[in-house]
Amino acid sequence: MTDELVFYTNPMSRGRIVRWMLEEVGATYRTEVLDYETTLKAPAYLAINPMGKVPAIRHGGTVVTEGGAICAYLADAFPAAGLAPPPGDKLRGVYYRWMFFAAGPVEAAVTDKMLGVVIPKERERAVGYGSFAEVMKALEIAVTQSDYVAGDHFTAADVYFGSQIGWGVQFGTLEKRPAFDAYWQRISSRPAAVRAREIDDALIATAKAAG
Repeated sequence: MTDELVFYTNPMSRGRIVRWMLEEVGATYRTEVLDYETTLKAPAYLAINPMGKVPAIRHGGTVVTEGGAICAYLADAFPAAGLAPPPGDKLRGVYYRWMFFAAGPVEAAVTDKMLGVVIPKERERAVGYGSFAEVMKALEIAVTQSDYVAGDHFTAADVYFGSQIGWGVQFGTLEKRPAFDAYWQRISSRPAAVRAREIDDALIATAKAAG
């Protein structure tokens, strides 16, 4: 696909996950950095994402929001990068499983924990993630059954799922476990991950110097 790829982000946001994914696929893209107090809620950006949140991408005439969806889209839009098992492959289901486990149960469980929300035992069946302990158990299973969450090959699921683990351990919203540390070390040292961090960290430093 040759349509222009525009990346809407703020370097202090979940946009860092999508930056990593963009660096992994090797696509040429243009970045629009948005400010939380001004441009993020301005009409021009609300026309892209009515939620007024980042990240988002515009690829030609296609707009995609939500980090997990963007990672999955980019993997399919740039298949030469090899970041998704092909349709029909037995690992495609595993790939989807952990990608959307991270976007659903993990995100909800971590947010509730951060806000101090306690789910009564008798109400756990009414909550998509059940309990925080169950989410932690599933996360550990995912990162110990193989080198990557969808087998022995790094995929977009590792970008999104792995970022949840990296951030969670760093900021204390997930328990520190040896399995998490080993998995995060495996994926966070990838050249694309390092490039993405350097780009966003430089943007943060520039903004601080200007402010």
